[in-house]
Amino acid sequence: MSIHQILGAVENLRGIAVRTPVLTSAVLNELLGRTVWVKAENQQLTGSFKLRGAYNALALLDVEARRRGVVGASSGNHAAALALAARRLEVPVTVVVPEDLPRVKRQSIEALGARIVPYGRLSGRRDALVHEIAARGGLTIVPSANDEHVIAGAGTVGWEMLQELPDLTALVVPVGGGGLAAGTALAASAHNPGLRVFGVEPAAADDTRRSLSAGRRISIAPPRTIADGLGHTEPARIPFHINQRLLAGVVTVPEEAISEAMAHLWRLFRLVVEPSGAVAFAGLLHAVDRVPDGPIGVVVSGGNVDWNTYKTQVDTALTRWETLPHAAAVLH
Repeated sequence: MSIHQILGAVENLRGIAVRTPVLTSAVLNELLGRTVWVKAENQQLTGSFKLRGAYNALALLDVEARRRGVVGASSGNHAAALALAARRLEVPVTVVVPEDLPRVKRQSIEALGARIVPYGRLSGRRDALVHEIAARGGLTIVPSANDEHVIAGAGTVGWEMLQELPDLTALVVPVGGGGLAAGTALAASAHNPGLRVFGVEPAAADDTRRSLSAGRRISIAPPRTIADGLGHTEPARIPFHINQRLLAGVVTVPEEAISEAMAHLWRLFRLVVEPSGAVAFAGLLHAVDRVPDGPIGVVVSGGNVDWNTYKTQVDTALTRWETLPHAAAVLH
């Protein structure tokens, strides 16, 4: 893959995807001793960066493939993105999603007219089900990460940041299947080969960290993490090979750091962010000493979270902060 595919995606997404804001906080910059810029992809259409890859992939289908339709599996955000992209391009779409999908994500997908097929998250049947549906209907499979067009679309996030902030010394991104990290790393390496890109994943779902350490893709048991969008058991093949070559490293964060990041993002930026979307920011706070000096870009990847989950996580974090010596500096 090359920057030319990302630039092609930029053109395909023109007038479709929102150019999301890049935000900074004087309080945070003072606390960390460096300038941090947050890319608010929770404000993207469908509430996450996923629209970029889904629309780019569907836009590049031929007429016959569009007529037959597409199918994709998702923990929620990719499904909603596929549904919106399919509606815009008049493509029939089926999405395979977990039975325990958060209600806010399911409602969004249903409202966009996608056909929903549920699966048991712990059954291991997701990919087989997708292939069965595709074979029966002659549908094109659009993966959430393991596709060059999807990766190129995701790479427009990093491309946009670097157009606005060309002097960044590092980018920090969440890692699930690895498509966003791979696209960001491709954009960064084309912009400046010395710019370092760090991935972040929950410690409970560290398949990419383990795989990079082993030099090959490693499978883990279905993880239990509040970051439901990052609960992968194995890195996707295409992104993994890109990330293996271009990522500077992967930081893992405990569950409590994710809920604290959600609360920080509200307190400092007034951003409502889902657990998966807050993971990169959690990684920055958890391992800021690993990031080079200079301005840092962080991708907040999504904001699709139901109120009860959000309130529980933020309230838990606030309660925990009350016992910490630095709480007053962060909260006031």
